[in-house]
Amino acid sequence: MARIVESDFGETPFQRLLGHSKDVMEGWNRLGDVLENDGLLTSDLKEQVRRTLAQSNGCEYCKAKGKPDLVNFNEKISIAVGFAEVFLKQKGDIADSAFDILREYFTDEEISELCAFISFTTASQYFGAMMKLGI
Repeated sequence: MARIVESDFGETPFQRLLGHSKDVMEGWNRLGDVLENDGLLTSDLKEQVRRTLAQSNGCEYCKAKGKPDLVNFNEKISIAVGFAEVFLKQKGDIADSAFDILREYFTDEEISELCAFISFTTASQYFGAMMKLGI
């Protein structure tokens, strides 16, 4: 059971917890929609990164959506997921060598999108963990 009562605003349990501040919920949803959909990076790649982060960020709701699907990994997904795993271990103190590897497979624009996605997703998963958002 979540630590606070869900609001009347939002479509999912996560959104209803954020819905106590409708402006925050709506802004969070808009940014989530932009980051989760196809952009410079595919939504499939980002979903595998999200699943990877969920296994360590403490949100049971996020973990329940599944573990990374290794069968559908390609080279770019493998590199992005590997970078997410480095982030989980190092947080903001990521070695330049990790970015050197990223540059072999991604443009600067794609790296920026990947890092924004990892940061936003981690924040979302931390919120779910803090609120004890269940399955």
